[in-house]
Amino acid sequence: MKNFIIIFFSSVIFTIITAFVFQESKSPSSFGNESGLRQDGPLRTQKNEAFRRGEKLTYRMHYGFINAGEVTMSVIDENRQIGGRNTLHVVGIGNTNSSFDWFFKVRDRYESYIDEEAIIPWLFIRRVSEGGYKIEQNQIFNHYKNTMDMNGKKFDVPDNVQDMTSAFYYARTIDFSNAKEGDIFEFPCFVDDTAWSLKIKFMGKETINSDIGKIRCIRFHPVVQKGRVFKKEEDMNAWISDDRNRIPIRAEAKVLVGSIKMDLTEYAGLIHPLALEEKK
Repeated sequence: MKNFIIIFFSSVIFTIITAFVFQESKSPSSFGNESGLRQDGPLRTQKNEAFRRGEKLTYRMHYGFINAGEVTMSVIDENRQIGGRNTLHVVGIGNTNSSFDWFFKVRDRYESYIDEEAIIPWLFIRRVSEGGYKIEQNQIFNHYKNTMDMNGKKFDVPDNVQDMTSAFYYARTIDFSNAKEGDIFEFPCFVDDTAWSLKIKFMGKETINSDIGKIRCIRFHPVVQKGRVFKKEEDMNAWISDDRNRIPIRAEAKVLVGSIKMDLTEYAGLIHPLALEEKK
């Protein structure tokens, strides 16, 4: 039971806020060029009109009918240069409520320094404390050589690989304007010691009633890994604001022992007006 709870919170509580869960890839080289390792050359330029410094998103997490905790995603108002390149410092914090701590206490912090032009991570910091289970990871990326050092161990990684936090922000820069129902979008992400493929299926547009009001959204099925936590590959739904901010508004997941729901409750520092039809 304890192992299941750890898997449950590690795989769902954080990844549900990103609205993407991990599907294993065949190999890191399957994401990039044929050689798999780029030795030189310029980094890409990824258009970003979705987020900026000063943005903060707050979510309430429910397990069934229980208000289990809160998650915040923030773009810190600072500019740290890494290798002469400007970065965006993003921080994700997930905590269970005091009323839920007696059952399972979570205090998680994820940080990423993302290249402002390429929208890829240079440094990822993960500090997890979940019911006595702890993780401390520091990942240093070299995108010129497609390598990553994690706690002194070196890994080969795909072109433009993301970390667990930068994936949330990169996904918001994807252009869905010409997407059709059933289209699948995919990009690489490094988790623990493996490169995974994040896959999301475009399911069309909907208007939903949320905690912040009635809002126009794009609905997705993140393709999840069934078995340990999920019964089916499409047991999660995510609703993203149908505007240029592309912020997750709601995510719902059916799991082996109940259901989880995430709702946006507060937002600040957005670049564009939110696609609200009625504000609460």
